[in-house]
Amino acid sequence: MGFDQYHEPPQELSAETRTFARMMLSLIEEAQAIDWYEQRMSVEQDEEAKAIMKNAQHEEFKHFGMDLEFLLRRKPEWRTIMQTILFKSGDIVDLGEKAEDAD
Repeated sequence: MGFDQYHEPPQELSAETRTFARMMLSLIEEAQAIDWYEQRMSVEQDEEAKAIMKNAQHEEFKHFGMDLEFLLRRKPEWRTIMQTILFKSGDIVDLGEKAEDAD
């Protein structure tokens, strides 16, 4: 079975790079799941069904956060950039510009 997650021959990639690729794909999949639940909740009329979806979406948030933390621990330069943007008040674009300047 082939995998489309690699852009280079997998056998030429280190184990660390293959793990990194898996975690990046996992992060993407968690983000997609969060989006899908958001859309479903937006149109769902049954409040009990919506509550179940909301609970499931919260699990996806947790998984997204765990994937992101894993990646940030392996890419310290990413953490530096994220610390300039995340959980800060103010204009997001300005914070992003400051992160670029800090890089």
